[in-house]
Amino acid sequence: MESTAGAGQLLAISDLHISYPDNRALVDGMRPQSDDDWLIVAGDVAETVADIRWALGTLAKRFRKVLWAPGNHELWTHPSDPVTLRGAARYDHLVEVCRELGVLTPEDPYPVWRGPGGPVVVAPLFLLYDYSFLPAGCATKAEGMAYAESTGIVCNDEYLLHPDPYPTREAWCRARVAETERRLAELPEDLPTVLAGHYPLDRHPTEVLWHPEFAMWCGTRLTADWHRRFRVATMVYGHLHIPRTTWHDGVRFMEVSVGYPREWRKRPDPPGRLRRVLPMEVHAGDRGAAPGVGRGRGGAR
Repeated sequence: MESTAGAGQLLAISDLHISYPDNRALVDGMRPQSDDDWLIVAGDVAETVADIRWALGTLAKRFRKVLWAPGNHELWTHPSDPVTLRGAARYDHLVEVCRELGVLTPEDPYPVWRGPGGPVVVAPLFLLYDYSFLPAGCATKAEGMAYAESTGIVCNDEYLLHPDPYPTREAWCRARVAETERRLAELPEDLPTVLAGHYPLDRHPTEVLWHPEFAMWCGTRLTADWHRRFRVATMVYGHLHIPRTTWHDGVRFMEVSVGYPREWRKRPDPPGRLRRVLPMEVHAGDRGAAPGVGRGRGGAR
C-alpha cells in the first residue's frame, strides 16, 4: 500500500455528469484548498471516454491525488461515444485511461491517508449491483422487474450497461464483490478504512427514494455487513442524487453527488461543493432529501 503524509483534506464528490454544460463548468471551477488535498470521485463522471478523460485529467492536475470508482454511466456503451467497448473491456479501458492520468482506480493498491484523521486506508470500489434490493412484496428479480416496469421506473442500464463477458450484470457483481472482499480482508487489522464506491454498501440510504423500486439498481445485500467487518470510518457513495450524511451501526455514510442541474438548482447549498471526509466535517448532521432531489420517472441514472 502506498503511503503519504501531509496536512490537507480528504475530499469527495460524485455524479458530476459533465455532459451538462453547467456541470462541466462546476468541474472546471473545482480547486483544492491546499497542495496536500486528495479527491475521491465516486462515479458518474460522464458517458463518453473523452469527457471522462477531460474531467479526471483536469482534477488530477490540481489535487495531490485523485481516486476514481466507476459509476453506471461510465460503463454505458452510449450511442454518442465513438468508443464502442462493452462491459469488462470498457472498464479495463477506463482503468488504463486513469493510469495515463495518474488517477488511482479500484485495480490499484489502496493508498493510506496519513493527513488529519489518519492513518486510514482509502479503497475505491467497483461492485455493481445484483437486484437484491427488491421492492416490498417481491421475492425474485423477475417479480421486481415486472413491478418496476408497471411503474415506468426502469434504469437505462438495462439498455446501455452490458456485462460482457459475464452472462448477467448480477454475475459481474458477484465476481467483483468476491475479488474486492478478498483484497479488503488482506488489509492490516489495525487500520480503519474509507470505502468509496458509486453504490452504498447497505440498503438504508435508498429508503428515501421517491421511487423505491429503483433501489434494485443501487447495490447488493452481499456488502450489508462490510461497514462493520472492514473497520469502516466512512462509507462514501453517490448514485442516488440525494446528498446527505447518515449513520448506520455507528458508521458514517456520505452521499456526495452533484446530480443534474434540474436537481441541484433547487437546493439551498452551492452546487459542486466538495465534501470533506477527513478531517471529519463538523455539523454535517443527518439530512433527508431536499425538495426535488428524488428520482425522475425516466430512470436515467
